[in-house]
Amino acid sequence: MRRVFQIAAWLLVFAITILSLVPPPYRPVTAASHNLEHLAIFLAAGAAFAAGYPDRPWVLTIGLVSFCGAIEIAQLWIPGRHARLIDFLVDAAAACLGVAVGCVAVRLKGIAESYGRSRAFHE
Repeated sequence: MRRVFQIAAWLLVFAITILSLVPPPYRPVTAASHNLEHLAIFLAAGAAFAAGYPDRPWVLTIGLVSFCGAIEIAQLWIPGRHARLIDFLVDAAAACLGVAVGCVAVRLKGIAESYGRSRAFHE
C-alpha cells in the first residue's frame, strides 16, 4: 500500500506543477474557491507523501514547503500568472497539515494492526 501512496504523491506534485505553470486559459475551472482548490490539492499531496514515506516527516515538510515556494516563484515567468504570498501560505499550511494527518493515520493504522495481532495471539 505504501507504494500506491508514493505514486499518488508524485502524481499530485506533477499535477500541481502543470496546473500552476500553464497559462490561465488552460487551467480547469471548478466551482470551488481559489483557496479551497489550493488547500485540497496540497493537503492531499502532503497526506500522500506522509503515507508513502512515513519515516521522514520533517524532510517531507521542508521539501513540500520548498516546493510551494518554488511553484510561486516560477509563476513570475508565466504570462498571466501571479506569484502571491497568500497562495504560498495556503499551500504550505495545507501541505504541512497533510503531512501531519498522514503521519497520524499511519501511526493509528500501526496501533490498530498491533492491537489486532495481540488479540489474535491471546485468543
